[in-house]
Amino acid sequence: MVRVYAPASIGNMSVGYDLLGAAVSPIDGTLLGDVVTIDGESVDDFSLSCSGPFAAKLPADAKDNIVYQCCVYYRQALLESGVKQVPFLSMSLEKNLPVGSGLGSSATSVVAAFKALNEYFDQAFDKVTMLTMMGKFEGQLSGSVHYDNVAPCYLGGIQLMTADEEICQSIPVCDSWYWVMCYSGISVSTKMARDVLPKQVDLATAIAYGRHLASFIDASHKGQWDKAGAQIKDVIAEPHRSHLLPNFANVTAKLKAMGARSTGISGSGPTLFAIATNLEQAQQFKDYLTEHYIQNEQGFCTICSIDQQGARVLP
Repeated sequence: MVRVYAPASIGNMSVGYDLLGAAVSPIDGTLLGDVVTIDGESVDDFSLSCSGPFAAKLPADAKDNIVYQCCVYYRQALLESGVKQVPFLSMSLEKNLPVGSGLGSSATSVVAAFKALNEYFDQAFDKVTMLTMMGKFEGQLSGSVHYDNVAPCYLGGIQLMTADEEICQSIPVCDSWYWVMCYSGISVSTKMARDVLPKQVDLATAIAYGRHLASFIDASHKGQWDKAGAQIKDVIAEPHRSHLLPNFANVTAKLKAMGARSTGISGSGPTLFAIATNLEQAQQFKDYLTEHYIQNEQGFCTICSIDQQGARVLP
């Protein structure tokens, strides 16, 4: 048996649209992410069972589930690599992230599935090959290849997407920051959130984007955390997406007045994040968001830190 957990992630991280992502986990130790288990070998085909608080939102037919599709994809990759026989497997998915939440829900399923398969087959592929497969597979789901969810989910930490064969590089993390994550309970599809974005941006916006991202990376490497936090601004997506998130503008303005280092949309939303500099402040943010941002019983708010481990095998 192999059991793998993959954590939630913040795609874009406001300042780095499609280029920056962070893995997050609650400080209380709960699993904010999906768990994939390989129970053993099957006979005729891959089999998949689903459980967890958000399993009801998954396709009724297992073959439409992305974990099942990951199995088919990975098996084909093994066969193309020269492996002669690849057994079918019996698997299960514990769905702990809501679909369309902005927490990298599809990425957690993809990463957990691929890592579990690679563990089961004795590390048949190296990390870069695995990350490439994850990105390509995720790209089939969203319409374009981007790594800002799968890279931090798989590798942990804050990851900057690069133009070299390594795909990404790790960015230093401020250990004293708390990331308050609040999912409102509604769903925002990645496709819809991308459709509202302009196809082109003006020169001034492009310059501002580059300036903020470069300054954030530089300040992070120098440990200048006040400066780094000040650069977490979204000039690309948030101006066009915020109207999709009920009460987003009001609550983020209040959070900044309460002393938030930064706020932003996690991925495509509706989850938002707020950075606190101490635990007492983080609890105040959580209490406020629970009362003023959550829309229904599906919503939740949790205090997180950056997850430095990424996807990992569980006992």
